Order: sequence, then structure tokens, then C-alpha cells
Amino acid sequence: MFRVEQQTGVATALRRGTLEFCVLALLSDGERYGVELVRELGAEVALTTSEGTLYPLLSRLRRVGWVTTSWRESPAGPPRRYYSLTRDGATALDHFRSEWTAFRDAVDRVVGTDGRS
Repeated sequence: MFRVEQQTGVATALRRGTLEFCVLALLSDGERYGVELVRELGAEVALTTSEGTLYPLLSRLRRVGWVTTSWRESPAGPPRRYYSLTRDGATALDHFRSEWTAFRDAVDRVVGTDGRS
């Protein structure tokens, strides 16, 4: 019997493997600060994440050189750290996009979700 915990595990595993590239994709449209990213990801139920997950991910992306940061004054509250995509980050995102398409198409064929009966 397939339990709810197993369903949650599948969603968590899929999110864990793709979240950093979803963040890079959002940053490809322009710089963002952390709470903004959490909000935008949360607009897609399958990508909902917390600040406790996002900030360590952003730190990792900064350490590998895929994002850069800058501090700016906020119109309300303390200064905000803004995240921007670097050239290396854009290259990584482009590579992910091409790999993702091939991977997604293969999975669709194998599990029967490609529209063919």
C-alpha cells in the first residue's frame, strides 16, 4: 500500500534535486532578496520551501560562485541581502535546462506520462 509518507518523500526528493536550479532560474530574471525568493517559490505548491532551507542553499550557491550578493537599505526594516546570478550560474542553469529536458522526456516515456497510450 502506498502511504502518504511515501508520497511526501517523493515530492521532497524531487524538490531537493531541483530547488537550486529553480532559484537560479528566478535569479535569471533579475536580482532578488531571500524572502522574495521564498514567496515566489511558494507560489508553486510543489516548490514551497522555508527560509531555513533557502538560506543555506543560497550560501552554497554563493560559495560555488553561481550567485553573488550585495547589501541594500530597505524601505522598511533592516538592510537586505540581494542575490544575483553570475555568469557561471547562468552556464550551470543552461546546462541543467538541457539535461532536465532529456531526463524529463525519458521519465515520461518510461512511466507513461508522455501522452502516448
